[in-house]
Amino acid sequence: MLQKLSNQWKSVLENNLQKLAQDKMGSEITLPQLVIQVPPKPELGDLAFPLFAYAKVMHMAPNKIAEALKALVEADSTRPNGSLILAGPYLNIKIDSGSLVEELVPLVENEGAEYGKGKALDGQKVMIEFSCPNTNKPLHLGHMRNDSLGQSVSSLIKACGADVKKVNLINNRGVHICKSMLAYQKFGNGETPETSGEKGDHLVGKYYVRFNSWAKEDPTAETQAQEMLKKWEMGDPEVLKLWKTMNGWTLDGLAQTYDKTGISFDKYYYESNTYKLGKSEIQKGLEKGVFYKEEDGSVWIDLEDIKLDKKVLQRKDGTSLYITQDIGTAINRHEDWPFDSLIYVVASEQQYHFKVLFHVIEKLGYSWAKNLHHLSYGMVNLPNGKMKSREGTVVDADELFEQLAKMAKAEIVEKKREDQVDGVEETSNKIALGALNYYLLQVNPTKDMVFNPEESLSFSGNTGPYLQYMGARISSMLRKFEEEKNVYAHISFDGKLLNSDDERALIKYVAQFPEIVAKAGSEFDPSMVCTFLYEVSRCFSKWYHDTKILKAESKELVIARITLARMVLQVLKNSYALIGIPFLESM
Repeated sequence: MLQKLSNQWKSVLENNLQKLAQDKMGSEITLPQLVIQVPPKPELGDLAFPLFAYAKVMHMAPNKIAEALKALVEADSTRPNGSLILAGPYLNIKIDSGSLVEELVPLVENEGAEYGKGKALDGQKVMIEFSCPNTNKPLHLGHMRNDSLGQSVSSLIKACGADVKKVNLINNRGVHICKSMLAYQKFGNGETPETSGEKGDHLVGKYYVRFNSWAKEDPTAETQAQEMLKKWEMGDPEVLKLWKTMNGWTLDGLAQTYDKTGISFDKYYYESNTYKLGKSEIQKGLEKGVFYKEEDGSVWIDLEDIKLDKKVLQRKDGTSLYITQDIGTAINRHEDWPFDSLIYVVASEQQYHFKVLFHVIEKLGYSWAKNLHHLSYGMVNLPNGKMKSREGTVVDADELFEQLAKMAKAEIVEKKREDQVDGVEETSNKIALGALNYYLLQVNPTKDMVFNPEESLSFSGNTGPYLQYMGARISSMLRKFEEEKNVYAHISFDGKLLNSDDERALIKYVAQFPEIVAKAGSEFDPSMVCTFLYEVSRCFSKWYHDTKILKAESKELVIARITLARMVLQVLKNSYALIGIPFLESM
């Protein structure tokens, strides 16, 4: 709504600039496009239109243009409500927030949880792949950034009108899987999740780490793992039985983690089901002359046309690589659900891989390859450095979440708020999830980041718990109002009473929300919603601190301010939903 209003003002000013130029020059001339800016101070209005670009064309000083334009616009009956402010070479607009909020109130009340959603992607089928764990280890902090991004971007794209399908590719085959299996064969002694008391994915991950320590002692370990992979691809019964057992342990463990962290998918794909399709596509490419075979039997593609070297697509022993199965998976997906676009949420380390993958699929003759996108995100590390899964130095997702929940619980107990929350354990978990998702999403996806558990859980500053507390604070105030609302039964809402700087700012934030959602969705960037959410919360906090709301000077003013608070709460709740922050009625 705010963008629409800005464009209306721009159109009115452009029309009157054209009149002014025609009067001055005696004929119609082509003028530069008018630029919209934001004034540096609230007292200078809400929109600023610099007029420097017109000085040379119209042979007038910019401040004189501003004066003449102001007179024309003030006499224009088509202009929106608002006032004009001269600021030297700028003509600024102060939006009539009273009129704006009168339009907003019924809109926000009627749309409720739907407010902010748009139709920019209406009719588009968008598939988004994220998480994609290996079945040789549990999820770690890196996966959690991936999951938070994938879930949030899915919500944003859906909010822009798209039909979204969330998919997960389970990397359940390959030499890395065989390494865990081989180590278990040698050192497991029949251990199971039940006998060990360990979560299945943790148990399997333990043997992946064990393999890497064993490989340092035994130079044949890597060769043995490759041999096991060959047996797997040949369908060796003993290898397949162990593979199914250990895969089952891991998948059960991953499902528990997804459930705890609020991650869900519409469909799972498994590399074990798609790698053969990938191999058959490689064979087709060989027959078409798109690929070529080296003397050792390995299959390659020349990438000179995209200014890269060459890439192996299949090993000399006939076993497949990641790219082989990724080719098969992409084709399988398009056959399942002919998407308009497919987004891969994968770390920036794989930029080369996806550039090659998309090129290979296009070379194979699939026109939809141009609609494949890599949402490349930066690495996430701890304050003490980089994580390495082979060495067992990663931050385990389950342990991290449990640590955050314990810290949140300690905060509740310390402040003696056990009786004020809706279940200490449930609230602690929701605070932990809000802290985690917000901290991981507040940074632009392309940037590397450092995750600090203590910082993420702070109840003040730019954190998830602070934002949750703001929602709980507004909810508490609204509950108090409900206890005495009969006193105000016959009072109508009057938006013109909301005229302080903070109230005007909050009204503009509410109006701006749909544009924030649209922009964040088009750029696959949840950090925009995070920034917006923090700014709104900080503005509301200041207003709440400085302003009498329930004890305002008149009943009319109470109704006006409570109505504004309700709208802000709705925007907060809708924002929470887009970035995975659970809403809490009380904290």
